[in-house]
Amino acid sequence: MTHVLIIGAYGSAGVAVANALADSDVRLTLVDDNEPGGLCILRGCMPSKEVLSAGAHRFQARHDDRLSGVPSVALDRTVDTKDEHTAEFGAHRREAVRTLTDQAGIEFIHDTARCVNDTTVAVGTRELSPDYVVVATGSKPSIPELPGIDDIEFMTSADVLDATSFPDSGIVLGFGAVGIELVPYLAEVGGVDLTVIEHGDRPLDGYDAQFGDELLSLYRETFGVDIRTNTRERALEATEQGVRLTVEEAGTTRTIDAEGLFVFTGRRPALDGLGLGQRGIEPSGEWVQDTMQARDDEQTFVVGDANDKEPILHVAKEQGHRAADNILRHRDGRTLRPYENVTHRVVFAGLGVYPVVRIGHTATSARTADIEHITVDRQASDDGVFITKDAPEGVARLVVGTDGTVLGYQGLHYHADVMAKTMQIVLENEMDIHDIPDRAYHPTTPEILDGLLRGAKQMVSDSKPSATDLTDER
Repeated sequence: MTHVLIIGAYGSAGVAVANALADSDVRLTLVDDNEPGGLCILRGCMPSKEVLSAGAHRFQARHDDRLSGVPSVALDRTVDTKDEHTAEFGAHRREAVRTLTDQAGIEFIHDTARCVNDTTVAVGTRELSPDYVVVATGSKPSIPELPGIDDIEFMTSADVLDATSFPDSGIVLGFGAVGIELVPYLAEVGGVDLTVIEHGDRPLDGYDAQFGDELLSLYRETFGVDIRTNTRERALEATEQGVRLTVEEAGTTRTIDAEGLFVFTGRRPALDGLGLGQRGIEPSGEWVQDTMQARDDEQTFVVGDANDKEPILHVAKEQGHRAADNILRHRDGRTLRPYENVTHRVVFAGLGVYPVVRIGHTATSARTADIEHITVDRQASDDGVFITKDAPEGVARLVVGTDGTVLGYQGLHYHADVMAKTMQIVLENEMDIHDIPDRAYHPTTPEILDGLLRGAKQMVSDSKPSATDLTDER
């Protein structure tokens, strides 16, 4: 019987592989030395949305001049509630794995795994020789190699989610998805006077330029955050008051002082101690193929954050299912199938009140792919429902092929996250713009989609070649 060993079986990707293989004719050994749940449940999307939602209530009360008084967020209760729910989610994952191991041929080992050679994996005191190894060990915070950082006590995203008090001022390194979500929380709930270091002209890489510009405006004006664009950190040093950061900005060296330092500089695969080199695997560059196989060993599959392709929960699950299918295909001598992902991203910006969504192509990516297209934009303030809900900020964009096929949607506005599923269905079914109803069920926030659809239908019908480049993408 084919033996498959899954290292990191408590995480979403590992569980997906196990579930997909559970009813097949394989022997499964599930290994994990961590808490049940994985990043999303324990330190990622679930606990972060919990604390953000508390901040959102305060922000919306403060932001709405129809209301009197601003509530305070009880950090102790917020963190306690988050921990209680996280424990429940983790227990659910533990039970799911336990249920799997009730089946014949499936074993769970709560211990550390390490590759001994190209055929053997040590799990605790045992040595196993599986036919296939699946690495689903997730990721860990990536800390920059910055002079002086070892002398500074800083907070990562995990620390922020557990904190019941914050410094009066802080410097933020890293303004990707994690920084975008936690900066408003620190400002709104923690009352932290923040300076954010942004390397480029704007945040939100992978989106069209106006969305990064919109986010900058929202954070600066609505949350009072000082965001330093085109700025690079050079060195850190401890001071009596806290920390001093030396930066290079517009060709000039400057210093920034604050009480605390927040490091949100991304994550890296958690591969330390696995001994992948013993299997002849060098985890660098494009080391994992689209089939989820390791480039250097066709019987090792790497899924989820561990492969450093796209660290998003639904991607991890889909990669897990594809890896399971490809293991069986490889065993049976059949052609393996690559994992192909339609871009589907949601960042809970503005405490989740102003989430940012990207489904499919942007105007920039469509141009790069040499796809003839039109773009249609709509401001949230164009639809009265956003004004009546006191959430008029934001913008949305639809990208449509000149043949009428919907290619992409981007939104930075109230309820954009709720509309993501609708647009996913439209894109993944390659729907024609003319087949999508554009009537509004007033007053609902999806009116913003209706406006985009009407505009796109008109532009496609007009067949104006010049419509392929209607906006300045910079």
